[in-house]
Amino acid sequence: MSNSLTPPSDDVFQHFISTSLDTLLAEHQAVNPEEKVMALFHRCVAEVPAYRQFLEARGVKPKDITTFKAFRELPLMGKADYMQAYPLPARCLGGSLKSSDRVAVSSGSTGQPTFWPRSALHEIDVAVRFEQVFYDNFRAHERNTLAVICFALGNWVGGLFTTSCCWHLARKGYPLMVATPGNNKAEIFRVVRELSPHFEQTVLLGYPPFIKDVIDAGADEGIDWASYNPKLVFAGEVFSEEWRSLMGQRIGSVSPCFDSASLYGTADGGVLGNETPFSIAIRRWLANHPEAAHTLFGESRLPTLVQYDPASRFFEMHEGTLVVSGENSVPLVRYHIADKGGVLSFDEMWDFLRNQGVQSLGELGLHKEFQPRNLPFVYVFGRADFTVSYYGANIYPENVTVGLEQPEITLWVTGKFVLEIQESEDGDKYLHIAVELLPGIEPDLEIVPIIAASIRAQLLRLNSEFANYTPAERQLPLITLRTFADPDYFPAGVKHRYTRK
Repeated sequence: MSNSLTPPSDDVFQHFISTSLDTLLAEHQAVNPEEKVMALFHRCVAEVPAYRQFLEARGVKPKDITTFKAFRELPLMGKADYMQAYPLPARCLGGSLKSSDRVAVSSGSTGQPTFWPRSALHEIDVAVRFEQVFYDNFRAHERNTLAVICFALGNWVGGLFTTSCCWHLARKGYPLMVATPGNNKAEIFRVVRELSPHFEQTVLLGYPPFIKDVIDAGADEGIDWASYNPKLVFAGEVFSEEWRSLMGQRIGSVSPCFDSASLYGTADGGVLGNETPFSIAIRRWLANHPEAAHTLFGESRLPTLVQYDPASRFFEMHEGTLVVSGENSVPLVRYHIADKGGVLSFDEMWDFLRNQGVQSLGELGLHKEFQPRNLPFVYVFGRADFTVSYYGANIYPENVTVGLEQPEITLWVTGKFVLEIQESEDGDKYLHIAVELLPGIEPDLEIVPIIAASIRAQLLRLNSEFANYTPAERQLPLITLRTFADPDYFPAGVKHRYTRK
């Protein structure tokens, strides 16, 4: 490509492999992120046919976009009005799939997949996020490490993208072996029993509830997790600090800020940010100071809190939700990812902490000699639309509706329901669906398994993420029957919401 923001791929790989993490991040900090995202905009105007048409249809003249202020007024890309409105090749750089050598798939609200092509070149920015976790949290450059990929393998973004990025780290010289059992617990246990004794630490990478299943089931089968010095990498879901502590207890962790890390990633943008020891320490402090957390985030629940590199993924806020720009085979320019959250600069975070009385790293539980990365923060509550996330799969109300519309069920129910993820006393997550009965119908426990089986069947049929991410033993939802206009779930006269977060 003649007008390229990035050097040829061989140069990018070689630079990543031969350059330390500290130097890579320092180079990125020397970049003006606003100038870089403006350059991405102009490149997309020149090289992405769909983006030119998108702007033209909205009366935007690219030649008028000469300042960052003007950039901030560009229309937002969305999945419906951009990704699903233009042919896939037209959304790619060069108007062609030729520069892409791999593809990921995400499920849409009706099971209709969205395809996200990329090249190995575009994995390098994401590999740096993994390098931060493996270097800063796990000291994997100093320790022989076994990485066990517990994400589903296949076209879904988590498994192969993670595997590829870990391979990049091994190629860079990290003493790292990558095993790929996927989300098959028996294979995971076989890998751990055979290989973990030969390594100084074992890293399990997967969706939080599945990793918990692996740890619990492994312990039941006699695996002594603590003997393998395990570390955990999560993605896809928000979890509590109490849950992190529970996982730490079960693997023998004594350093919660250094023994696990969560990634904020999407199929369309890759990994957008990662937990760091500093962000984890802040989040754990906030978990013990709920009033401070509410002041910072505006809600009583804790979001995922990560740091990000604005030279790699550029975040903005729009009406309490996140907008991201970044280079990819399908470039994102002010793409509305429908996640509720916000951004804070590094200095803003420190100012907030000091105003709350935190004057040192030691007060956050970190060693006074620890040096946090000077990177901004993004916080994420989860999807701002009507989905819920379960084992990393987006569960949509539309999928559940089909399960309730089967002839053997419609004689009992109105079709209204509330979809939510709940947690047992033991910390296990499960899919709970409250179902509204027709007027005059009383709850009958005999219909509960029929409804549960029907919903599961439709989720398996319509939602490939659910079918491939969720373990079979966790796929049957827990159904509770509620009488018509139940005030807790189906109050009369109120606009119904099909999900509860």
